[in-house]
Amino acid sequence: MGSIADAKPTDHIEGTGYPLAFKMQQGTERPAVLGDGEARNVFTVESRQMAGYQKEGVVHEGETGSVWRMATDEGKHLGGTDLAPFPLGFFNAGLHGDLINRILTIAKARDIQIDDLNIDLLNGYYIIGSFIRGDGVGYGEPAQIVARVFSPASAADISALIRDAVKASPGMDLMRTSFDNTFAIYVNGRRRVVTSLTNSDAPDATDPYKTHAAPPAPLGGANDLKDIIWKTGVVQDGVAQAAPNGTDEKLKRIVRAVPGHSVLLDPAGVTETDTYLGLDGMSHFKVKSDERIDMDQAPSGLGHLAAGIAFCYMTQIGRYIEHQKFNIRGVRLVQHTPFVTSGNPADGSWTGKAEPADTHLFLSGEEDDATHEKLMTIAANTCYLHATMLATLEPVVAVELNGTAI
Repeated sequence: MGSIADAKPTDHIEGTGYPLAFKMQQGTERPAVLGDGEARNVFTVESRQMAGYQKEGVVHEGETGSVWRMATDEGKHLGGTDLAPFPLGFFNAGLHGDLINRILTIAKARDIQIDDLNIDLLNGYYIIGSFIRGDGVGYGEPAQIVARVFSPASAADISALIRDAVKASPGMDLMRTSFDNTFAIYVNGRRRVVTSLTNSDAPDATDPYKTHAAPPAPLGGANDLKDIIWKTGVVQDGVAQAAPNGTDEKLKRIVRAVPGHSVLLDPAGVTETDTYLGLDGMSHFKVKSDERIDMDQAPSGLGHLAAGIAFCYMTQIGRYIEHQKFNIRGVRLVQHTPFVTSGNPADGSWTGKAEPADTHLFLSGEEDDATHEKLMTIAANTCYLHATMLATLEPVVAVELNGTAI
């Protein structure tokens, strides 16, 4: 991965002509955490800042899964180019994909026929305080979920199915459980001890600039789904307004709503989610996830989730560098996010868990160590998805069976 300082074509999403998401490397087998057994897999994201708020992520789905490249951007309210989904959209789509995977897996284990399935899932976020003053704190809100199932099964069976699927989803656990995420920082190639966040005790990560000598390119002959990530052309009514940088009043909230609607493209486990930021003038993007254990033509929901967390954190870093005019550049990171499943989907004991994210941040610049760590810490405090992982947010779930609420 190259620096963005010289603004090469490969520092722009549109510069290479590649799709917004593609497979870089074929895995030997999908991570077992996507299946119906007991498993633990660590998803690793390598990400770098590109031009403006554009970012590129390389997502490794466990040690044996495929490697995917994804691109993200911010909307015009933040001064982005609006060419790729915003980070919170990745997280929303990932929740859809992972939850649908658990629904389908439990239904199969219990011999419950599913004729069709779609989900509405709304995430909410807000910030209190000032981003510019450095006292801003981000917060997440419980997800609002409506699961619509079409099936000849009884209402009792479908209610239990959805309840157990929520419990079995590692993605949902990212919201339900409070995590003490860990951090490492490398300034101009040297690791420093983190003092203002929980210091990672993991070995040094490899700088993505050293790992990737050239920008990622699609794997030749890969059988990817068409339009894994695509901009639909649908835009929310109104004109995008510049986002404020925080509140002057401590108790005032700047709320961000992220709706998503998913449909089942393939009953074996392929989902497509339409997601957008609930503001005037915001574009809709559709994101496909592939949960099939024996095939991977798109990233899994957990892959999209992991990417969203990394991308959201990097957006906050970029905003603070811009507004404080810090002489810091070359933002990139390596993030490890473990996911775990245990129990049996047939009997209600199946449980999905996440573990704390371990983020290794790489920065280059002329500022002192304290300024680099201040940047890292303020970004963590204002990152909506780190806030979501820090909180305990039990989702609010409603279920409809064949068009009737149950």
